[in-house]
Amino acid sequence: MSDLEAYGELRVVPAADGRRRADWRAVHNAVVPTAVPAEDEVRERAGRNRLDVAYLGGVAVGCSTVRPPDGGTPAATVIARILPEHRGRGYGTALYERGLAHARTPGGDGVETVVLASNEEGLRFAPARGFTEVERYVLPGDAIPYVTLRLT
Repeated sequence: MSDLEAYGELRVVPAADGRRRADWRAVHNAVVPTAVPAEDEVRERAGRNRLDVAYLGGVAVGCSTVRPPDGGTPAATVIARILPEHRGRGYGTALYERGLAHARTPGGDGVETVVLASNEEGLRFAPARGFTEVERYVLPGDAIPYVTLRLT
């Protein structure tokens, strides 16, 4: 798979430079307002995870994160985020499928995703693609739980 993938009018590219990381961060923060990473934190995440941005024309409409398995989590994590006004058009599926292709690596123990419990559309999206809830947790200082789901 190339670094640039087109899905109809949707263009997906790695968040490999400052502008694209800023776009990734803007979408992330709009979809997950309870966990707003600073610019330097996004740069650090980009060094250990795959971060992609989805564009319609020149406008960022979605972003994704693929976290490889590590010592604490044996499964890869794939998270696709689409701004609410752009949902229901297949963009989340395109981001999810691209992320899934990058997540399936030898030695991994499956695939998980994480959805903010207040994101009802996300909680419908993941089970429709074969994910089953395995855990709910609240981060210190937060009130809204996160939901971890595993691909079955």
